[in-house]
Amino acid sequence: MGTREYLENYVFDWSIFDVVMGGVSTLDSNFVFTKVKSSEQVTGFLKGYGPDPSDPVNQAELFGNFQESLQFIKRYFLREGNEDGLDFRIPNSLYMITDVKELFLMASGYNDVSREERLWAEIVLKVMHTILHVDKDLRSNYFNAIQTQIFDRFYKYLHRDKENNLYLRSDGKKIQLVDFETKAKKTRDSVIIKLLHKAENVAEELFDRVGVRFVTKTKFDILLVTKFLVEKNIVIPHNIKPSRSVNTIIDLEEFRKKYSGLVKMAIRNELSEERFLSAVNREVIECLFGSGSGDRNEHTSQSYKSVQFTCRQLIRYKNPFLKEFMSLRKLAKEATDDELAKKVLSLDASLIAKDVRFFYPFEVQIVDEESHRINSEGEASHNEYKRTQKISAMNRVFRDLIQYKKLTEL
Repeated sequence: MGTREYLENYVFDWSIFDVVMGGVSTLDSNFVFTKVKSSEQVTGFLKGYGPDPSDPVNQAELFGNFQESLQFIKRYFLREGNEDGLDFRIPNSLYMITDVKELFLMASGYNDVSREERLWAEIVLKVMHTILHVDKDLRSNYFNAIQTQIFDRFYKYLHRDKENNLYLRSDGKKIQLVDFETKAKKTRDSVIIKLLHKAENVAEELFDRVGVRFVTKTKFDILLVTKFLVEKNIVIPHNIKPSRSVNTIIDLEEFRKKYSGLVKMAIRNELSEERFLSAVNREVIECLFGSGSGDRNEHTSQSYKSVQFTCRQLIRYKNPFLKEFMSLRKLAKEATDDELAKKVLSLDASLIAKDVRFFYPFEVQIVDEESHRINSEGEASHNEYKRTQKISAMNRVFRDLIQYKKLTEL
């Protein structure tokens, strides 16, 4: 074997190691999808990746993902569907594809395509990859049960008085609230956009599909609401994801030093609760974070102020089909001479899941009335957040094509 021949066995695509060992996302790497030279190699890769392209159902799903990706790109990333989009056009050659395997060959550059067409094929594959993960998130089938079980833990402690004032209340204790909001289910497109700008890029890594927001009267009330949620076991500290906790309102270390002095003063001077709270609220104002404090999402305005954390709750889902099936078996036992009844009785009911249990994340945000008003204005608004998120996802997906066209990112 000549030198050139054996060295072929030791050729490395270093971008693979960046992904496998270096923590780089495939969406940010030169290694978007494996390099393939034939339709058979594409089939082998896809079987390892997940869907089997030789299965007609899988093949149809993949082609559906491909078509959806084209429409998604046009709607959100190109000027024809979005005024903030790029002034590009999808090449006609992509519209001519009838088998997804052709897209992989195009991305690998092995079917006589131009550099620009190859880059476009990679872009479509990035979006397809994200859509596939959204579609295959098994927990989405239980989303209604998830929302109900999580929100019910909060609703049972929310009360309004005759004047329509809202309170968090239990055992004679109550905390007045300005508002309580639940997060509506994210649309499919917003989930895809969010995943396209996240390094993990898998549906399981979205932690804010379910969320609640408390708007309090004062900044000190933020601590009281947090204390209430823990004491009533609505939020279990052991189930909180530490890396998702954010506080950009109160400098707790500074406030904690002053708070013990306030308690001692209240005891020494026999302060009424009203005077004590007045003193506490004055001290809280002296212990606020300045602009830009805290570890926030890169798309969140630095003027956005909140306390938020992500907790997990064990969801219990009872399979409604099992109850119907057991009723059918009961009827079958009364008709043992019937062939269909015998077939029903012979079925193994142990294969039907009685219930499903899994932990699901939910986000809690607590913010005072003043901060909430500021958050809702100007560049801190939700619309601005969504716009910058969309641009970030677009720049990430189109990075190589933007560089090839010698353009600057938006």
